Amino acid sequence: MLAKHKIVTLGLQHILAMYAGAVVVPLIIGGALNLTPTQIAYLIAADLFTCGIATLLQVLGTRYTGIRLPVVLGCTFTAVGPIIAIASTSNLATAYGAIIISGIFVVLAAPLFGKLLRFFPTVVQGSVVTIIGLSLIPVAMNNAAGGQGMPDFGQPHNLLLALGTLVIILLINRFFTGFIRAISVLLGLIVGTAVAYTMGMVSFANVAEASWFSVVEPFYFGTPQFSIVAIVTMILVNIISMAESTGVYFALGKVTNTKVTDHDVVKGLRGEGVAIVLGGIFNAFPYTAFSQNVGLVSLTGIKSRDVMIGAGGILVVLGLLPKLAALTTVIPNAVLGGAMIAMFGMVVASGINILSQVDLSKNENLLIAACSIAVGLGSAAVPTMFDQLPTLAKMMLQNGIVTGSLTAVILNILLVHTNKKASQTAPANVTVSEAS
Repeated sequence: MLAKHKIVTLGLQHILAMYAGAVVVPLIIGGALNLTPTQIAYLIAADLFTCGIATLLQVLGTRYTGIRLPVVLGCTFTAVGPIIAIASTSNLATAYGAIIISGIFVVLAAPLFGKLLRFFPTVVQGSVVTIIGLSLIPVAMNNAAGGQGMPDFGQPHNLLLALGTLVIILLINRFFTGFIRAISVLLGLIVGTAVAYTMGMVSFANVAEASWFSVVEPFYFGTPQFSIVAIVTMILVNIISMAESTGVYFALGKVTNTKVTDHDVVKGLRGEGVAIVLGGIFNAFPYTAFSQNVGLVSLTGIKSRDVMIGAGGILVVLGLLPKLAALTTVIPNAVLGGAMIAMFGMVVASGINILSQVDLSKNENLLIAACSIAVGLGSAAVPTMFDQLPTLAKMMLQNGIVTGSLTAVILNILLVHTNKKASQTAPANVTVSEAS
């Protein structure tokens, strides 16, 4: 049993690992829809608050919901474009109405999704986990360079900060043990931010402007409205998230040495559906299991659910205390990028470790791993290749995790399952031929 101060510290480390991903979604959506600073501040607060509730639902679990693994839930990037499109053509109330209905769909569809898990053998699981890690590496490198689209992107000071942060994390892992090693990422972020402050790269203006307390209220942007097109769009978004989360569950299972069953995945997806409904009610976003936290669990070796309970509690508090939430935003992109390189690299290593348990001397397994990883990485690296396709197809195919996972599952069906059926009928044919 971990001490309370360790649970809080380790939980904060997980918050910092996923914070950029959690905050950037409301910032992008708020900016694209020309929301006021007050409305954007509410979006961030509501998102953090609901992230915390969603994480607690998943980690604590009930008889019917929650994966009960050390997982953190955050808003899915897949929903950014559709929410902006729906709100631009109608209003935010319509977008949130669609989110609520799509969450109910996830709850109801979870058992059906669970029945498809027989198409996820070890070779598919390993390929999917590897794809998750590889598709995140460009995110880490963009941050390490200062953040895509930033004026100082690629400047030497950003690259040195990222490298310095990574080196600090590696040195702590090399020369320390126990609790200090477990919070290596947190210490790397603190030292990196301190160095950036001396370089004039850290501003506390947002902290000064933020209020001390605010209460998240349901239906802040109005009573939900419903549109069939908007609902179908959000359902497709959440089907993508279900596929992503299933891969994360398998990755967590391997990292924590826990056998993830069909029933576990169904409970996890049900919990996610409930979280999505809450996102719609509190005017936040659809939620999915965050991959970066899997890498952190693997890197630190701390697999306790208590830490994630602590992380969920911290997120709830941050959602109620905007000034504290703003304090975590002062970490420069380059510092975050340095930490992400280590975390996302661990996800890739976990996938490779899973694939090492597969007999790759069999041509079928080799083709499944090779083609799915190539397609997934290619989609993530060159998403513009799908720009000429219809909007919904483009939205799905630009997600490397989805394209890679679908490739792995389809190839497994074609190369393995159909082969098994053929081999089951082969002995009878051989016997007839020999008798003749």
